[in-house]
Amino acid sequence: MRNPNPKHKLIRANKIIDGTGKLPINNGILLIEGTEIIAVGTERDLPLPENSHVQEFNYNEATVLPGLVDCHVHLNGIGDGRVGDDLALLPDEIITLQSARNARQHLYSGVTTIRDCGSKNKTTFMLRMAADMGITPTPRMMLAGRPIAIIGGHLSYFGEEATGPVECRAAVRQLIKEGADFIKVTATGGSTRTSLPLSASFTQEELTAICDEAHNLGKHVAAHCTSTPGILNALDSGVDTIIHGYNRGSDGILSFDPLIAERLAKNEVFVNPTLYQHVARSRILKSKLQSSSLTDKETKELNEIDTAHQLKNEYFSKMRESGVTLVCGSDSAWAYYQMGDFNSEIEAHCQIGMSPMEAIVASTYNSSKSCWISNEVGTIEPGKKADLLVVDGNPDSNISDLRNIVDVFQEGEIVDLSDKI
Repeated sequence: MRNPNPKHKLIRANKIIDGTGKLPINNGILLIEGTEIIAVGTERDLPLPENSHVQEFNYNEATVLPGLVDCHVHLNGIGDGRVGDDLALLPDEIITLQSARNARQHLYSGVTTIRDCGSKNKTTFMLRMAADMGITPTPRMMLAGRPIAIIGGHLSYFGEEATGPVECRAAVRQLIKEGADFIKVTATGGSTRTSLPLSASFTQEELTAICDEAHNLGKHVAAHCTSTPGILNALDSGVDTIIHGYNRGSDGILSFDPLIAERLAKNEVFVNPTLYQHVARSRILKSKLQSSSLTDKETKELNEIDTAHQLKNEYFSKMRESGVTLVCGSDSAWAYYQMGDFNSEIEAHCQIGMSPMEAIVASTYNSSKSCWISNEVGTIEPGKKADLLVVDGNPDSNISDLRNIVDVFQEGEIVDLSDKI
């Protein structure tokens, strides 16, 4: 082990969870050099040279784990319930400021890496430029820029519509030229008013062109899929992450298909189930019900949300049991789900049968793999970036302890939480 010097930091913790799913290290130590982790273990395993000059952090009553990785956010969102069609009408300057606010909220909640799955024009690229200049703090950002959509398709209002394989390839090249880290495509319709959520949007030929071009340029593809035709097109075209992943036919009924689950598992396609997204609205309605009454429309909405949520839990529980790798992505700040509460999505994974440790892996290591950056973040291992979350309690047995934040480290430096929103 290299000799520590003033640029080293030594972290002592009651418990270290490395994110791989292995048993925690009790009374662990972690050595950081600059921005990277260089050693992790116990003091007996990693004796330090005497009289070494090193900055020490003692978390003798706390747990250290990897910084959380939210593989699905929309930084442009406000989380006040407005639909994307209306959000996109706001000026880019306002949307960029909101994106900065969202990024800061997520970072302060322990999320050190985010994958933004679609934004208007160049707003998030401008945010990254501001972050690189030190103007505003953000998590590490994996950006798609504008999502690729068909004309009038889901998220088409953000600015990248394409028709035919040639335009699809050109869209991929243009986005990567502008700085996209991956490609987001809407393989079905969604909440966009002019889209059809139960139908495939792109043809398989178009979607294959997008995936081939992205892969040729070393980028991965994440696809919004809310129906069976979209999932099948995504599987046939080589999509790397399927978002939502709802197996629904023309009748709109969610049903588990073991053959599709088998293909997802065999092809090692990641699925981001967005379990909490609609529950956020349910909690708002239930909170209102405690102090007043709901309208008939709101009562109907609440009942529909709760019924759908139960069906989704059963559906994704079967997905998990079939060996599909489920990764944590919040889909905030879309609809009513505000950023800064990734914990609710993680906790929702425990409701479909994951243990707390499995949910931690889903929101760190597996999520980083779906973003193609597991060589940098997602686990506490030598050579990885020192992105860390320190919490009171034992999240490996009580997942809600992830909310008890003590400190957040980003590339070896403590994040200043004093101006938390």
